[in-house]
This record gives sequence, structure tokens and C-alpha cells, in this order.
Amino acid sequence: MLERCTVDTSQNTDKYAADRFQMVQYQLVNRGIHDERVLKVLAEVARHVFVPELYRHAAYDDCPLPIGEGQTISQPYMVAIMTQCLELKGKETVLEIGTGSGYQAAILSRLASRVYTIERHETLASRAKTILKQTGYDNIEVIVGDGSLGLPDKSPFHGIIVTACAPRVPVCLLDQLKTGGRLIIPIGNPYNQVLHQMVKLEKGVEDRDILECAFVPLIGEEGWKPG
Repeated sequence: MLERCTVDTSQNTDKYAADRFQMVQYQLVNRGIHDERVLKVLAEVARHVFVPELYRHAAYDDCPLPIGEGQTISQPYMVAIMTQCLELKGKETVLEIGTGSGYQAAILSRLASRVYTIERHETLASRAKTILKQTGYDNIEVIVGDGSLGLPDKSPFHGIIVTACAPRVPVCLLDQLKTGGRLIIPIGNPYNQVLHQMVKLEKGVEDRDILECAFVPLIGEEGWKPG
């Protein structure tokens, strides 16, 4: 059961500013995050407003946190490394699969021109939409649906980021990328997962393993079956 949505919109002059600074320095820079644009946005976006009040005291800790519906907000480092792997310059259109809290979409919206984000849980989508609207992120569209199928009517995308683990790469997601576009996706099973950066070439795909990881399963037609 999700808690009632309460939003603190004081993003820059708040008691969490020092926590964000320490998060960036010790969790991100010290672990190899080097994209200055990504670091700047992580230092500015108020992660705590996307975290249920019960866990807000731990919003900037180096760990995932529950957000309801059996889902989590990813740890800051994972958000940073996945975002960095997209290599955004500022004019891209990006698809996120797995809205969750809305935090990753907020980060992407500061680095790209337009963000579409799909969430299969209506309660999470509604909460994220409310927070994003109240905190002024106006270049994000939240959609309820099966993210494993992507969003073909808005494709092609410069980048697609999947915040849940798939058993294999959904071919439909690669089909929805522009040539040169990047798909960032964890692949594996509940016990053994690897984050991949896949670049769509004119002929074929360049696939690079990034790191081992642990995500909730991607449920859907091209993911894991529910139940």
C-alpha cells in the first residue's frame, strides 16, 4: 500500500543539500562517474521528494528503497551509471521503461529534450506523475502500459533505458532505436544479472557489459510472465 503522496518542492534550499553533495562525491565520483552533466544533475535533483516519507531519511544513502507495489527506487550509483551510459547531449528523445518513483525520469529530463516513461502499475504512475508535475518537470510524459513492448508510436528514440531485468533483449526495443541510439538494460535472472549498453549500428548491434546488478523483473509480453 502506497503512502499518501506528500511533496516537498524546496529542491535547492533544503536540509538535504549537504546529503546530495556527499552522495555525488562519495558514491558517484569516487566510483568512477565522470560525466559532468550527469554529476551536476544528480547534485541538483531532489531525490527525497520521490521517496515515500517513511524512508525519506535514507533518500541519499547508497541503496535502493521501497516505493510500493513490490518496486524500488534504484540506488543513486545505479541511476548515475545507467544515465551516463546513454551519453546524452541535450537534444535527444528518450524512453524509460519502468517509471517507478519518477526519479530516473526527472534526471533524464534535465539531460534530454523529451522523455517518455512507461509504468505498468497505475498507482506508481499516478504518484510519479503528481510529483513530476508539482516539481516542474514538464518535458516528461508518463504512460501506463507494458513497457516490454516499448512505445512504437513515439519511436525512434535516441536512447532507451530499462529499469527492470529482462530474460533476454526485447528485439522490439532495438527496433525502436535510431541508428547510433543506445539501449541500457539489465539482462539475466533473479540471481544473476548484467547491465548492458547496446548501441544500434547500421548493421547489427555493439554490446558491452557494464557491471553486475540486481533489479526487479521486467514483467510483460517481452519480459517475464506475471505470477
